[in-house]
Amino acid sequence: MPGASYIVAAVLVSAAVTWALRALPFAMLAPLRSSPLVRYLGVHMPAGVLTVLAVYTVTALPGPLVSLAAALAVTVGLQLWRRNLAVSMVAGTIVYVVLVSG
Repeated sequence: MPGASYIVAAVLVSAAVTWALRALPFAMLAPLRSSPLVRYLGVHMPAGVLTVLAVYTVTALPGPLVSLAAALAVTVGLQLWRRNLAVSMVAGTIVYVVLVSG
């Protein structure tokens, strides 16, 4: 059985590693705030993610084509109107599920 000093050392090392791993993202965040690449991704990434999800929905999900088209139209329409990715995805998913279930 390990001694008390071994256990204390193991706990201290574990605590130091855990603290460092949690602090590292915040330390790296400051230089990234002024990065032009991060700014570009922040502007263009939501549309890219929405496009990938829409293509996946149309090609991979089973169901009538009318349900897919309606859900895709709702998703794209809401995204263009509200510019809110979460609302667009949730509404499109709800429309698809309701149409396929009913």
